[in-house]
Amino acid sequence: MKIYTKTGDKGETGLIGGKRVSKADPRIVAYGAVDELNSSVGLAAAFLCQKGQLAADLADVLVQVQNDLFVVGSDLADPDYPKSENKTPRTDEKMAAALEPVIDRFEAELAPITFFILPGGSVEASLLHQCRGISRRAETAVVALSKSQAVNPAIVIYLNRLSDLLFVAARVANKRQGVLDVAWRK
Repeated sequence: MKIYTKTGDKGETGLIGGKRVSKADPRIVAYGAVDELNSSVGLAAAFLCQKGQLAADLADVLVQVQNDLFVVGSDLADPDYPKSENKTPRTDEKMAAALEPVIDRFEAELAPITFFILPGGSVEASLLHQCRGISRRAETAVVALSKSQAVNPAIVIYLNRLSDLLFVAARVANKRQGVLDVAWRK
């Protein structure tokens, strides 16, 4: 089977269930942002894997996040929430709740924040901060979509918690490599 179908050549794409919509539809924008986030998380995980045991737990968490984001994207691609007859995987609040002990565990390694932190430090932390920014944009796109179409509210909760995890993970990546967080200077 060929990867190209040519069905999107006129600016439309198909959703789960077969409905065709504009590629500029807010639903497509939202799950496109989630897809971009997933790709960025994969890049960060790849860099963290190169650090061996120093960051293996961070990389493992990111692989789980990628799997979660695939569910989030599928959930967004099915416009029939909550009454879909498709067997679409759905985001649930347990996914966000599962991030909380991870955030707590990583945060326990860190000194309290006493200044505003700029995205940066190590390459790995910079990539995680970039993921955090994309996560916030994806969350914004999902919230915008929810103003006009039905959206699973667990998605917003997950993306909100994920941005917290990515911030803490960036700080941990810096600390474990002996790199200081970058302080904002007025």
